[in-house]
Amino acid sequence: MPEAAIVGRSNVGKSSLINALSNRRSLAKVSKTPGRTQLLNYFVLNDGANRDPIGAVVDLPGYGFAKVPARIKAGWQAMIEGYLLEREQLQMVLVLVDGEVGPTALDLAMLDWLRSHMIPHSVVATKHDKVKAAVRTKRKRELAEKCHLEQGDVVWTSAEKNVGIDVLRSRLITWLDLE
Repeated sequence: MPEAAIVGRSNVGKSSLINALSNRRSLAKVSKTPGRTQLLNYFVLNDGANRDPIGAVVDLPGYGFAKVPARIKAGWQAMIEGYLLEREQLQMVLVLVDGEVGPTALDLAMLDWLRSHMIPHSVVATKHDKVKAAVRTKRKRELAEKCHLEQGDVVWTSAEKNVGIDVLRSRLITWLDLE
């Protein structure tokens, strides 16, 4: 079954985005505490008609600050790198960037790492609703530039306001060759 992985800083909105993509409010557990996702969590995608599995979205632990014991966090890098480098089913990595904050040094490091290993990836900017309307155009341009992308290559979303969810869902289907 083809897979798409979701990576990003802790509390960037990975679980909220999974819930929005699935049209379910509590499929993935949402928490305000950084570091709640500690394993690779698989969510099987079904087709709308007969509920046959058509692919999976894999939620990876967030990078950056996490309220977890150091011994637990210490194993995350090897687990994540092993998955991203060795998983044959992996078709796309969605790198979530907080649209309100912009790409952090950790986000840019993740993008550089993915590019250096030639792993297919796409940037998804979350929290579109938190960016003030007066600065959205400028923020979209700046975020794309910092990620070394064209503006149209970044999918802007808001799980809370359902902005860009249909666009991302459509791209996800294409990336997983589900059409």
